[in-house]
Amino acid sequence: MAALLAALREKIKALDLQLKLSGAHDQTDAILTINSGAGGTDAQDWAEMLLRMYLRFAEQQGFAAEVIDISAGEEAGLKSATVLLRGAYAYGYLKAEKGVHRLVRISPFNANGKRQTSFASVDVVPQLAMNETVEINPADLRVDTFRSSGAGGQHINKTDSAVRITHLPTGLVVQCQNRRSQIQNRDTALRVLQARLLTLQEAQHKAKISEIQGEQKDIAWGNQIRSYVFHPYSLVKDHRLNVETANVQKVMDGDIMLFIEAYLKPKEQ
Repeated sequence: MAALLAALREKIKALDLQLKLSGAHDQTDAILTINSGAGGTDAQDWAEMLLRMYLRFAEQQGFAAEVIDISAGEEAGLKSATVLLRGAYAYGYLKAEKGVHRLVRISPFNANGKRQTSFASVDVVPQLAMNETVEINPADLRVDTFRSSGAGGQHINKTDSAVRITHLPTGLVVQCQNRRSQIQNRDTALRVLQARLLTLQEAQHKAKISEIQGEQKDIAWGNQIRSYVFHPYSLVKDHRLNVETANVQKVMDGDIMLFIEAYLKPKEQ
């Protein structure tokens, strides 16, 4: 009986949270991109740790997660990764994660065992429905093809199946390399580009495109939305919301609803 009541409480809590998601795209799938920032190899390792955190979160929420592009780090970790997360309210939840994330820990890559501060940025845009696509002039695109850098089998490694698309007017760059054919990678990259362009268009009511892009340029000190401290104490603190927890491992295992719920609370006021 107690277990049933606990399950009902969690269900009611989830439904209450969803009622707060009234944005135009809150119910849609999400495209999440992670980029390593200041901190060298530690920052690239941190980017990979964040990728694992979001994949675990997706698993807990019942989302389907597909890594559509990944760029490996020079020594460890990754430089960037883009994930498509499919599920009800995926964007509504994950939009809370957009910003710079800061890590403080004893570096495993420092022979002297010194404390290291590293940064990575997270960007989240909604996956567009077919009737919401943004018109793109082909003349505004530069399309480059290259060989996949991931472990994708002999076919992928021996052909230029990966695609990189640059939108010249805005400077937005999108690439996809996980599909087996160049056509499939191009189609996926175009969908991601359209989603990012829509986000920029909607934000033009508040700021110019150059100002929006500038928010993500400095993945370093002073810009973090959240800090994850592993040493000399354990703490994850969201600086926007003044919400924190000492259970760092639980957060890194994907339990980030504490921060998402706090982010959504002001939306109901």
